[in-house]
Amino acid sequence: MNALTSLRRHLNPEQVNRHFSIACFFSPPVLGSVVSFIFHGGALWSLALLASGHRRLNIDRSMLAMTIAIYSYCAAQVLASIVNGTLRADVTHFLPLITLALFPISYSTWSISEKATLARIAVRASAAACIGALLLAIVQVHWIGMLRAEGGAGNPIVFATVTCIAVMICLAGALSRVEKAWKPLTVAALAGMVATVYSGSRMIWVALAIAGVGILLINRGRITRSNMRRLLLITSACGLLLAAIAFPIVVDRTHVLFDNWNALATKGDHSTPLGLRVGLWDIGLDAFHRAPFFGHGMAASRALSNEEFKRRFGGGHGFNHFHNGFLTVVVQAGLFGAVALLAIFAVAIWNAASVLHLSVDPLERFGATMIFATSIVYLVGGLAGILVGHDILDSTLMVMLVSGTYLACGTRIRLESRGQRRPLLGA
Repeated sequence: MNALTSLRRHLNPEQVNRHFSIACFFSPPVLGSVVSFIFHGGALWSLALLASGHRRLNIDRSMLAMTIAIYSYCAAQVLASIVNGTLRADVTHFLPLITLALFPISYSTWSISEKATLARIAVRASAAACIGALLLAIVQVHWIGMLRAEGGAGNPIVFATVTCIAVMICLAGALSRVEKAWKPLTVAALAGMVATVYSGSRMIWVALAIAGVGILLINRGRITRSNMRRLLLITSACGLLLAAIAFPIVVDRTHVLFDNWNALATKGDHSTPLGLRVGLWDIGLDAFHRAPFFGHGMAASRALSNEEFKRRFGGGHGFNHFHNGFLTVVVQAGLFGAVALLAIFAVAIWNAASVLHLSVDPLERFGATMIFATSIVYLVGGLAGILVGHDILDSTLMVMLVSGTYLACGTRIRLESRGQRRPLLGA
């Protein structure tokens, strides 16, 4: 009986949310697709709670705006398939849209959490993820002999993206004073930066720099003269250490880029990573011109990329996207899909900017910074890689948008007494 009582005490809704949050923020760089299973499992459980009346939809203005933008994107993809007559062929390809469509469900259950607790969990779990990512990168590159670290994601670009986001959360937590232990967070952020460098993903390096500068600018008001010298000293030391570790990798990746460019320019070689991208971009632009408004549908666009690449450039490569998130969407769903996708990030950045402009609350500003950094990393990384449509990236994006929106401008739902049935709708 005592064991059962203890188990029930540790499995109350708030405790379940804490363990769930820890897993969601820790797992993307280290455990890869585990975050997808965790997020979807939590969302399905939340759906069951809503259906049974044990939870209610938490509809506030920011959540509603994000939901409308996300559902508009999902609708644009389905509409493209209807217009092209490929609805039956695209059914299985619609599965990634389910992850995005679960946003309001997850938001409604996540928002029973105390904001301060959720913010600390996000920072600490992200710090642990950065350390884990570096350990995996070292093992993969120096012991196994992999050219580029893939972490638990199994893909260098995806690994770099989710690790970069973990770094940004560490930096935001340290600078916003959500977590007072800034020294361990600094070490963790540096570890995550090194792991990102080991991935060899050049666009994510750019995203890391842009988002990092953005976080410093957002929190510039908290940097006083007394700690300015300390910050400069720490930044310089970390910069030197990072440069010493990263220099050989950066030089090698830059050399590879120039070699790829030379092979493409002089020989028309499309077998290199750069050549593959340029070939896919050329195919994607032609496909867009043929169907600018509604695209070709999800299944047709994938078949088109493979068939056209083989016809024009040869080789037996298999592609799931056009190595540009925006081009992939515009081929799938045309301008309607691209505008809807941009609307998701536009709404997210608008919510974040409004909070950063008006609020002085550290928790709200931390949540807004999470949204801002996540949007920057995805948008910049998507220029030469994947934006949406990957299980780890989609789940991580929803984790960040749900928790960031709730922390920045969401309303907490307080659980009512046991046995009291709740209405489905509520603010």
